[in-house]
Amino acid sequence: MKDNYSIIMAGGIGSRFWPMSTPETPKQFLDILGLGKSLIQMTYERLLHISPVENIYIVTNTDYKQQVLDQLPDLHPDQVLTEPQRKNTAPCIAYAAAKIHSLNPNAKLIVSPADHLIVQEENFAETIRTALVAAGNGRIATVGIRPTRPDTGYGYIEFNASIASTPNSIVAVDQFREKPDLTTAESFLNAGNFYWNSGIFIWKSETVLKALEEFQPDLYNLFAKDLSFYNSAKEQENVNRCFEQCEDISIDFAVMEHAKNIDVVLSNFDWSDLGTWGSLNSHLTHDNKGNSIIGSNTHLFNSEDCIINLEDDTTAVVDGLKGYIVIQSGKRLMILKKENEQALKEFVKATK
Repeated sequence: MKDNYSIIMAGGIGSRFWPMSTPETPKQFLDILGLGKSLIQMTYERLLHISPVENIYIVTNTDYKQQVLDQLPDLHPDQVLTEPQRKNTAPCIAYAAAKIHSLNPNAKLIVSPADHLIVQEENFAETIRTALVAAGNGRIATVGIRPTRPDTGYGYIEFNASIASTPNSIVAVDQFREKPDLTTAESFLNAGNFYWNSGIFIWKSETVLKALEEFQPDLYNLFAKDLSFYNSAKEQENVNRCFEQCEDISIDFAVMEHAKNIDVVLSNFDWSDLGTWGSLNSHLTHDNKGNSIIGSNTHLFNSEDCIINLEDDTTAVVDGLKGYIVIQSGKRLMILKKENEQALKEFVKATK
């Protein structure tokens, strides 16, 4: 395990999880499921099965460094890498990969978002170990999730339809597909050779840096051409300069849509990116009308297919709702039709 390094991306603000998730305390730091652990703590513990604690790095916004250290006290402050600006996933990964490569040129990297829900941790570990074998052979590996519904909120990974999709098998990626409309998503589900793109990547540090050099030379030159400033007193100053100059670009557009040496591991665990309240719904308990109710003083009548999350000191009577999300957090309250959830980010702008 000494060459296995984990990079947890924890810089997002979780705006689609408003009102609980805010720019001051985004969802990765919240106990969304009421399990006594935040999402970043669950991600960290999951990756301890793959990487020793000293090989786990968090990349987050400067504003959140102390929250990371408070929630993950076993980490040394040097393991929390800070971004002065949000520039998407490619600069985040370029920074972490270059720094780790300067420490260990044989490093294999597991890159994971901080805010995903994975409940079958042994199956997850088995999937990652399978991916690490491919990564050791110079491949770029990603984790595909078997779709359970025609979801329009995820990107998809297409692979050869003639290949049997057995759990933890590795297959070459044909192409990445953008978030589809409902008709297209239904066709993907029926075809059987389209998996959800989890946003979890596994590769050698050398492999991803070579890919960046080939496909994103400007980004490579900023973060990886000169590794001498890493692990020195000049690191943060130079990193800040790199973020000021770099392009805002995702790793999907930067590398994954160009590279030809990509495999997908067909996973065998339950997964949710918890990108929306709706994606959380399947992990909650429900009454016989399909309602999920959190809040000891919430009383629901003649309602169905609702997510209700109100604070215990709020007494509420709710009648006649169908397909609504009702969430309270402090002085913030959201009452939203489920069908309009993809527009939540736009709605929240009205509160600013």
